[in-house]
Amino acid sequence: MTIRVRRVAAACALGAALTACGAPSAPHASRPAPSAPTAAVSSRPPTLAPGPAGLTPVFKNGPRVGGKTVALTFDADMTADEGPRAAKGEHFDNPQLISTLRTLKVPATVFMTGRWADEYPAEARAIGRDPQFEIANHSYSHYAFTGDCYGLPTVSPDRMKADVERAYTAFKKAGVPNAMPYFRFPGGCYDRQALKTLSAVGVTAVQWDVVSGDAFATDSDAVAQQVLEGVKPGSVVVMHCTRSAAPATEKAVRMIVPELRKKGYRFVKVSELIGAADRHR
Repeated sequence: MTIRVRRVAAACALGAALTACGAPSAPHASRPAPSAPTAAVSSRPPTLAPGPAGLTPVFKNGPRVGGKTVALTFDADMTADEGPRAAKGEHFDNPQLISTLRTLKVPATVFMTGRWADEYPAEARAIGRDPQFEIANHSYSHYAFTGDCYGLPTVSPDRMKADVERAYTAFKKAGVPNAMPYFRFPGGCYDRQALKTLSAVGVTAVQWDVVSGDAFATDSDAVAQQVLEGVKPGSVVVMHCTRSAAPATEKAVRMIVPELRKKGYRFVKVSELIGAADRHR
């Protein structure tokens, strides 16, 4: 059986056109962190238990009841072969967006490729050491884990595990102290084979239920409206932090945050939603 989750065309255009926007060791075993008071146990990030047949679990949104929470997530996309474009001045980062999130005091989860961390180690380190943020894995190369995924190059099944682990190594090299045991598939594309292959890594795959439409968007009002219309309690919003390919995101965030707060929403990291989802099982 094939499981395929895709972004709408507008959002996935980022991966297709770019062919692309910490933890010192491999992520923890995929078991939820108990609520025991000991520091060693409570410091473990929450994860979901493996799915049927031990497949990598997939998380799309948190509980719809028990509070109005929402997680803004930002894909820091850069592929393994885009160094020449960066050398010519193309910006795959977005420092202003990170600064805005800090100013607005919005916790967020950044799904970072290892190649991005290699290109911007100081920024990766600063994000990873800021308790307002958490860094999660978006692969090293941003190659697709299935065929026919918005034109992305593909990584072969025998290289998938190594690609994910290489990203964690890149985070460590950049000086990121902790990266979460969460993984977002490039392009959002996955199938049973990919879930089976990554089960050995011990990650929770994180998708979304709200597409911002910020990829290549120049109309920040339209991006903000799409998010505001889509958010429900427990939502995970997918956005990007790549200046060259998502130039309207920072301005859109400045409109989204106050409006959702007016509606009573509280911004959280993905880890909090996953922990809440496990408690509601």
